[in-house]
Amino acid sequence: MKLRDKKLRRARRTRSALRKVGTGQPRLSVFRSSKHIYAQIIDDREGKTLAHASSLEDGGKAGGKTATADAAAAVGKLIAERAKAAGVDKLVFDRGPYLYHGRVKALADAAREGGLEF
Repeated sequence: MKLRDKKLRRARRTRSALRKVGTGQPRLSVFRSSKHIYAQIIDDREGKTLAHASSLEDGGKAGGKTATADAAAAVGKLIAERAKAAGVDKLVFDRGPYLYHGRVKALADAAREGGLEF
């Protein structure tokens, strides 16, 4: 089995667990690349993205470096602000195929500090 297939299986398993727990709430989806981190809040019932943020934006860069936990925390704060503006308080956290560790955890913790509940 190829690495891509394994990642897709892990992501699918995570999302199926979220469907059982989420009960129609929007989800905070995280994508992590080697250089950047991206977050978006998705309403699956309507198939729309409610808010998004990434380390490519000026507010997401922490001292010029984009692949650090500090940059991920800045993205978490930014997504929390934009979620509040869109009227979202409660959601479920979709970590995808990534472990809840490092940059993904830093983003989640910063989003919680920003006022999101998950």
